Amino acid sequence: MRLIVSCLLLFVCVVTTSGQSAPLVRVAVVNTPDVLLNALLPSFQERFGYRVSLTIGENAFDVARAGNADLVIAHYGHQGTESFVSEGLGRWPKMVFSNQAAFLGPLRDPVGIRGWPDAVESFRWMVRRGGEFVVNNAPTERYLAELLWDAAGRPAKTGWWLDQGLRDQAAIEFAAQRGAYTLWGMIPFLRLKADTDLRLDAMVTEDPLLQRVMASIVVNPSRIQGVNDAGAIALQRFLLEPGTQARIRDFRHDGLRQQTWWPAGRFNAGADLVVR
Repeated sequence: MRLIVSCLLLFVCVVTTSGQSAPLVRVAVVNTPDVLLNALLPSFQERFGYRVSLTIGENAFDVARAGNADLVIAHYGHQGTESFVSEGLGRWPKMVFSNQAAFLGPLRDPVGIRGWPDAVESFRWMVRRGGEFVVNNAPTERYLAELLWDAAGRPAKTGWWLDQGLRDQAAIEFAAQRGAYTLWGMIPFLRLKADTDLRLDAMVTEDPLLQRVMASIVVNPSRIQGVNDAGAIALQRFLLEPGTQARIRDFRHDGLRQQTWWPAGRFNAGADLVVR
């Protein structure tokens, strides 16, 4: 069976099966996991007989509120998750996988932390060896930086903590110019690095502190019309299957050997754990 993946300009991707009309499951998803989902969804479609559309963007919950999604996949801490569920527009979130931040540094790694498994020890050593750290003021990265600073004993040495009020790409580019270390999400970092001559590498990636869990939320059909409830539930259950969770663990981005996605299905209640 030949699979065709077509992507439209408005960041809507539809996975279709050649020569077959099938019911559609509409998924609104934040920016980071589309590459992973595109690797998983053909198997779901073949087994369950659905087509799947992905609407990609940070406004995933707005898409669902407008009646254009059956399932939402977003970070558990996304600004729209709590209100969407507490207002009764979505069912209880199910943890599906985690993406991660990375402790980034200059290619030559002057302080020597490349490949260290412990982000706290890496942070402490960076300060001790005279490295500079650029604060990324995106909320989760700023919080993580403060956590690492506290866990490292709040080093009193001055001049190494550079806070220019920058966030996301602007902070990363400033760190590259300074030959400094910083924090950012692994997926946006990989995308930026593929498009630019960014003189940074991911130094530390294995510490669970760097992971951030994502959840799937079935849109409530009693509150929003036109929801494909059965399809959304089937896709959510597929994502929680042990076989799918194993594929999430094994997934690798092109040209990258290290793991960037982490199974999170086991964080759910026992009744939600699907054994095929």
